[in-house]
Amino acid sequence: MKNVLSQNLISLAEICPFPLYVVGGRVRDFLGGLKAEKPDCDICAPVGTGDFISRAKSAGFKINAVYKHTGTVKIEKDGEEYEFSSFRSDEYVRGVHTPVKTFFTDDISLDARRRDFKCNAVYYDIYAGQFCDPLGGIADIKAKKMTTVAPADKVFGEDGLRLMRLARIAAQTGFTPDKECMQGAINNARLIADIAPERIYSELNGILHADLKYGINGAQYAGLEILKESGVLAFILPELALGDKMEQRSDFHNHDVLEHSFRSVKYADKSIRLAALLHDAGKPYCMKNYGKYHGHDIEGAKIALDICARLRVPKKFAERVSVLVGLHMYDLDCKAKENKVRRFIVKNYEYLEELMLLKQADYSACKDDLSPAPTVVKMRAILENMKAEGVPFTLKELSVKGGDLINAGVKKECVGTTLEHLLYECALKRVANESDALINCALKFANGCK
Repeated sequence: MKNVLSQNLISLAEICPFPLYVVGGRVRDFLGGLKAEKPDCDICAPVGTGDFISRAKSAGFKINAVYKHTGTVKIEKDGEEYEFSSFRSDEYVRGVHTPVKTFFTDDISLDARRRDFKCNAVYYDIYAGQFCDPLGGIADIKAKKMTTVAPADKVFGEDGLRLMRLARIAAQTGFTPDKECMQGAINNARLIADIAPERIYSELNGILHADLKYGINGAQYAGLEILKESGVLAFILPELALGDKMEQRSDFHNHDVLEHSFRSVKYADKSIRLAALLHDAGKPYCMKNYGKYHGHDIEGAKIALDICARLRVPKKFAERVSVLVGLHMYDLDCKAKENKVRRFIVKNYEYLEELMLLKQADYSACKDDLSPAPTVVKMRAILENMKAEGVPFTLKELSVKGGDLINAGVKKECVGTTLEHLLYECALKRVANESDALINCALKFANGCK
């Protein structure tokens, strides 16, 4: 394993009078044959932060942060970042993510038992070039399974965030939790409610993109299934969980509402996976309140925004997700006339590429059909024709600006609506995107502006 470690880290281990270990994901990945583009690298040792900091400084590392109460130090050199922790044992109050007491130790077995899964509790002594496996984690890695470092009820009962980590790590690695591990998660699923929303979203985002970590196809789907099976989904996304076993028309769908949502994520481009997960969040609501799914896109847009706010999703991204959810049903039956589609394209040009990706994922998830979605084929063809015609899609692309309209006699208060009108007129091929033609069109339209 030493061959995959940086010389900076090896040099640091060589000047330490104590054993310096790599632990966690980096060791697991090496032993499991998993390769990440940006591998994690946690290090640890049976010493306090003061001793470690002095050695790290002498090796040329910059100290970025020190957390003495947890024995954690973040260091950096030549763009390489590492997180060091002193060997410790933690005491938790049930369900509280942060330990209430921390005891420092030189016992590697105690340090191993404060972790979550045995596959993450294998150590590599950098200087000695040897693995240390206090709990049998290497066997789990070879068997591609996940077991907990202590009875599963205890492990998940100590820290609810481990419920999300279970789903993410299992998805990313392709490892399978054993029965005790899953039962422990099921028994403690409600403890996820005690975890900060930001932490939940961070882990959920990791699950939605789990296939990107090590290139395991369908990993994101597997992670969502674990959230469902463990009962965690019902606590973090209750609106979505209501779709479980909620039937849909068999001529359009092979799956219930929740399964369809999961499969949409499975088939979705990485850029729109949260939207794919939430695109039908309005269906359970509409069925409960109206007895039908009609209007689920509009209700879903509101629900998606509420979910994103609850999970502290960045505001701009949340708004984008909501818009996509609200638009995903447009022209699903391909009956909209071309002029209406042209107006739709211009009006929603900012979201168009992502919307087509979402519509494709939605279509593929209906019957696991990976062929091009007819509505996307139609929209794409019209879009390409508009591009060939030189149609402007944004106000910046118009050959006139607001000042030009004012100079031509358009009232200031009418400029915005007039420019928007010109954009649509160009899209419908009623006027060319040329200055004189646009000015004449603007004056005619502005005469009726109030």
